[in-house]
Amino acid sequence: MNLKASQIVSISEANQNFSRVARLADKHGELYIFKNNKPKYRLVDLESDTSIEMTDDEKIDFVAARILRLYRPAFEELAK
Repeated sequence: MNLKASQIVSISEANQNFSRVARLADKHGELYIFKNNKPKYRLVDLESDTSIEMTDDEKIDFVAARILRLYRPAFEELAK
């Protein structure tokens, strides 16, 4: 397994600063979390990972949730 240093974080860093770790996963597509100097977990950006298979209904639910999250203020204003 060939890993780039920019894709590796320690488990303590992931625990203490998950927002930063999530941003790195967004940037690189995936990130490896090491425990005791060994790769233990892989954090993936589900939007860019093609290895995760979803049914069409699951894809629709995923995209709908993302749209609702992005445009929630507009939807709330329209609901008034």
